Amino acid sequence: MMLTLPDVLTPEQLRQCRAALEQAAWQDGRGTAGHVAQRAKDNRQLAHDDPLAVQIGDFIVDCLGANPLFVSAALPLKVLPPRFNRYEGGGTYGNHVDNAIFSVPGTPHRVRSDLSATLFFSDPDEYDGGELVVEDSYGSHSVKLPAGHLILYPGTSLHRVMPVTRGVRFASFFWIQSLVREDSQRSMLFELDQAIQGVTRQLPESPEAVRLTGVYHNLLRHWANT
Repeated sequence: MMLTLPDVLTPEQLRQCRAALEQAAWQDGRGTAGHVAQRAKDNRQLAHDDPLAVQIGDFIVDCLGANPLFVSAALPLKVLPPRFNRYEGGGTYGNHVDNAIFSVPGTPHRVRSDLSATLFFSDPDEYDGGELVVEDSYGSHSVKLPAGHLILYPGTSLHRVMPVTRGVRFASFFWIQSLVREDSQRSMLFELDQAIQGVTRQLPESPEAVRLTGVYHNLLRHWANT
């Protein structure tokens, strides 16, 4: 399942984060790539322990924790601290699949990458190219969202970032370990949750909504890994 989450950040939150990122100490992004991915990667990133990356990353996680659509779709158990990149001057990242397991820097903890996420900090008209292209069983999907919007997609997906030939593309990217590992099961739970919310809005006293809610939680109880 691929899902766009609009307006994860407010315009003022976005403005403050973007201003800070423009002045950040960017490094060669190949330093964080695996052996195979290094040959495909050409961008710049913030160091994992950069105070600015930590500050904005914590803020993003707090915003997502309060975002009902994110919680419903991702069913997050763990969120890897967000990372940050910038593409410019032809910068690109060729086809790759993300690591299955990521270590949380400075801790003994690990996160399984069930879901990948990209939060855009640049509007589409600020740069040419830079599309996130995700390949799945339904074909190829090209993603270029407004600043403040986030795309959520399965961590198993083959994907790439097209060359940025004009301007600068700022983004945050990170991974989520879900309570429900299987994408098909998460998708069914998400659709059921959205349907329950729709029924509840139209018929607040509906006994069917109560029964459907019971089905949702029993499925979650059956599929969840904690």
